[in-house]
Amino acid sequence: MDFAPTDRAEEMRHKLEAFMEAHIYPRIRQHKEEIEAGTFPVSFMEDLKQLARAEGLWNLFLPGLRDDEPGTRLSNLEYAPLAEIMGQVPWSSEVFNCNAPDTGNMELLHMFATPEQRENWLEPLMRGEIRSAFAMTEPDVASSDATNITTSIRREGDEYVINGRKWFITNACHPNCKVLIVMGKTDPSADTHQQQSMVIVPKDTPGVEIVRNPTILNMHDPEGHAEILFRDVRVPVSHLLGEEGSGFALAQARLGPGRIHHCMRSIGAAEMALSLMVERAQERKTFGKYLADQGVIREWIAKSRLEIEQARLLTLRAAWKIDQVGAKAARKEIALIKVVAPNVHATVTDRAMQLFGAMGMTPDTPLADSYTWARALRYADGPDEVHLQSIAKMEIKANNRGRSAQWLTPPAR
Repeated sequence: MDFAPTDRAEEMRHKLEAFMEAHIYPRIRQHKEEIEAGTFPVSFMEDLKQLARAEGLWNLFLPGLRDDEPGTRLSNLEYAPLAEIMGQVPWSSEVFNCNAPDTGNMELLHMFATPEQRENWLEPLMRGEIRSAFAMTEPDVASSDATNITTSIRREGDEYVINGRKWFITNACHPNCKVLIVMGKTDPSADTHQQQSMVIVPKDTPGVEIVRNPTILNMHDPEGHAEILFRDVRVPVSHLLGEEGSGFALAQARLGPGRIHHCMRSIGAAEMALSLMVERAQERKTFGKYLADQGVIREWIAKSRLEIEQARLLTLRAAWKIDQVGAKAARKEIALIKVVAPNVHATVTDRAMQLFGAMGMTPDTPLADSYTWARALRYADGPDEVHLQSIAKMEIKANNRGRSAQWLTPPAR
C-alpha cells in the first residue's frame, strides 16, 4: 500500500496550486459579490475554464479517459489530493470541469453510453459546454434505499413515459444544465434490484417542471437542489442508459469514485477552516491573552489536525483500493470515508465558527456556508446511518467466529 504521489501527480498538484493562487483565490470576493447581485453564472467562469483547459488542468477525474478525449488520465489516488485543493474554494471545481454532479454523470456515460448518447451528451459535458443533473432522490420515500424509488418509467412503443417527483436534484437550476439522468422503475414486478432503470432526459423536454429550488439551512444555492415534477415526460427508447433493470447497479457504479471526490473536497474545506482558525487565534485577544495562547484553543487546533490527517489517510486508502480492485471490492472503505470525512468537515468548521464568534455566523467568512454543506453531505450519497449499517454487516460477516473464545478465561468450576 503506497500513497506516495507519482511524478505526474506531483506535477499536476503544483500546476493546480499555482492556478489557484493566480486565478481562483483573487476572485473569491468577486464571485461572492456577483452571486449576491444575482449574476449567475459569474462573469469570469468561462474565461477561467478556457484558461484551465489550455494549461492541461481539465477532466482530471477519469482513470479510463481515452487518448482522443479532452483531459488528463489520473488514477483515483492521483486525483484525490487535487480534489482536496479544489475543495478549499467550492466553486473552483467547475473551472477544471471536475464539478459534481457532472463528474458522476460523465463517469456513467463514459462506461455505459451508446455512440449516439456519447455524441449528444458525454462529449459536450467533457468539453464543459453544458452541465447536467442526476435525478434519483424523491420526497415521498426514504431514498437512501434506492429500491424505494417510485418514479414510473413505462414503455409505450418506441418511447418511455416518465411520471414522478424528485427533489434535491443538484445543478438542475443552473442555466447551462441541459440534461438529466433520471432513475425510476421500469418493471415493479421484477426482483428488487432489477426494477430500476436510468434514462437520459433533456431538461427542456415537455412535462419536466422545476417546482422550486429549496434552500439548505436557509442558504440559497443558485445552481439549485431542485424539486422537479415529471408529468407524462416522453423520451425515445434510445435514451435508456445501459439496460432495463440495471439502474440500481449503475447507481452503485456512479457512487464509488464520486465519494472519493466528495470526501477529499470535504478535507480541503476542513483545511481551509483550520487555516482560518489558526490565523484568527493569533489576531484576537481575550482576558489579556491571544486566543492562540488559550489552552482550549490549542486543543481545538491540535484535535483538528489529528482528525484531518486521519480522514485524509483513510480516504487515500479508499482511493488506492478502488484503483487496485475496483469500487465494489472497496465498498467498506468507501462507506468508512463517507461517514468520517463530512463529520470531520463539520466538526473542524464548527470549531472555527466558535472561535470567530458572531462573525463566524455571517457571510463575512466562508465558514457558515461550508458548515451548511458539511451538514448536507451527511445525507448526500447516503446518510451516515446507512453506511454505518453496511460497515457493521461487513464486520459481522468477516468475523472469525470462535476465535475470540481463545482470549476468554473460562469460569472456575
